[in-house]
Amino acid sequence: MHALVTAAIYFGSFLAIGLVAKLVVGHWLNLRDIDLSEIRMQLGPSRRKSRRYLLGFWRKEDPD
Repeated sequence: MHALVTAAIYFGSFLAIGLVAKLVVGHWLNLRDIDLSEIRMQLGPSRRKSRRYLLGFWRKEDPD
């Protein structure tokens, strides 16, 4: 039982930090009226393809 509580505190703190960061960044982007698609358009068509490792999966991030 003690290990379960320790794991909940450990992983819960990471989830809480991630949630707060997501909300803060989202609020900051909304205040400045910035959209993620606008940021990608600024990179232009010459941006390179990249492979990202996210949550245990490799995915390709192709230019739009």
